[in-house]
Amino acid sequence: MRVNGITDAGTDTPQTPHAPAPGIPLGTLPPPRPATYTGGDTVTADGSPVSSPWSRPAVSPENSGLLIARAHDELLAGNEDRRLGDVRPLVRDSWRRSLASLVGPEGLPTLDLASAELEAYRRAHPLAGVMDMIRSLLLPGSAEDSGVVVAVGDAAGRLLWVEGDRRVRSLTGDMGFVAGANWSEEVVGTSAPGTALTLDRSVQIRGAEHFNRFVQPWSCTAAPVHDPETRRLLGMIDVTGGPEAVTPQAQLLVDATARAIESEILVGRLRAQQEPPSRRPRRSTGTRALLRILGRDRALLEVSGESGETVVELGARHAEILLLLAVHREGMSAEALSEAVYGHPATETLRPEMVRLRRVLEPLAPALVPASRPYRLPDGLETDAQQVVSLLDRGAHRVALAAYRGPVLPDSVAPGVAEVRESVRQALREALIEEAGIDVLLAYADTSDGRDDVEVLRLCLGMLPARSPKRAGLVSRIERLERD
Repeated sequence: MRVNGITDAGTDTPQTPHAPAPGIPLGTLPPPRPATYTGGDTVTADGSPVSSPWSRPAVSPENSGLLIARAHDELLAGNEDRRLGDVRPLVRDSWRRSLASLVGPEGLPTLDLASAELEAYRRAHPLAGVMDMIRSLLLPGSAEDSGVVVAVGDAAGRLLWVEGDRRVRSLTGDMGFVAGANWSEEVVGTSAPGTALTLDRSVQIRGAEHFNRFVQPWSCTAAPVHDPETRRLLGMIDVTGGPEAVTPQAQLLVDATARAIESEILVGRLRAQQEPPSRRPRRSTGTRALLRILGRDRALLEVSGESGETVVELGARHAEILLLLAVHREGMSAEALSEAVYGHPATETLRPEMVRLRRVLEPLAPALVPASRPYRLPDGLETDAQQVVSLLDRGAHRVALAAYRGPVLPDSVAPGVAEVRESVRQALREALIEEAGIDVLLAYADTSDGRDDVEVLRLCLGMLPARSPKRAGLVSRIERLERD
């Protein structure tokens, strides 16, 4: 079966089952043995078993994907169907853990790290120093046309880097496979990144074996990475693509890359110990601040740090000022800020409002207390609106639409806020029209922003199959809008 141009490993028999994965060098691995060979299992670099690629499968490749999908449906329906016996125990156990964690079969990963926070976090992560090694081993040559995507994540399952084939990244981004997203088993269910972390061993998940239906067009191989001295879990590396991403050779390579990473981290520490203390890098802990303004008139300011998290509801005027300063990070003069807030120069009105805002922020988030001349925020302030735009830039259209809770401060009449509101709305609309799939577009057409958009409805109509039952409803909506 092909979905979005990708072949499901569970339903199509590759013509060359032992061909190397695109973009994955297999070095001097021995050639496949003759088909008559019936040897036992091989093992990966960490000693975990890998089924022999030449052994006769328990279920024929052309039927396995369908059987696994049916077993998945029966399990979700609460039936212990006999087809579950055709599912690998590793996958079956992961499905049950996913159900116990209340994972939705069509849920979306959460965006745990937004753009600014993501950059700071991964700069300080132990795997940052080995990214060049990972790229050279798993994405040699032209990474943009490698045929696979390589992801590197932390011990909690959050993806920190997602690189590789441009087309594959665009397609996987639509299901939320982007930097900053949480792909732990507790959030998205069975997948190589999350299940490898749960089991603390390398894992391959093929097509229909994924718990989440959005992920089932893909196959992936992942392995955990440990601290070379303490053996503490640092994170994982993952290769995602078509059938080429789950060959035995791919698993051997991913395992070997994980071991090479651990060795490189140890070597780097030994070198750092020999450097003068003044030259050693220092990690900053800092605080994180997020302003939630989508679909809300009274914004929420969330501040988290070493002492915990605090959430405070801001007044409408304070929310407008903080939003504008968050957007204009270079700062704004008193005249420009007052015009953006009040619609005309009103510096004498703005100044006492700034004094009151400072009093609110000083005990809560001293680093956010605005400076003067020009007015600016000393530390960056992230907004949930900026998170949506960041997700669109990364190709995560489905996750971006789910994160879009509504217009920016919908009842605000401040000119500067209205400008931000419209720019976010347009960014979402244009990205979905140009790049999103039909299911995401249909979901957008059901939102308050999209339900009366004739262009979006016509685009959906053109993308639907000729016999789709959804066409009649779209035609009716278009006729009503054009008649009114």
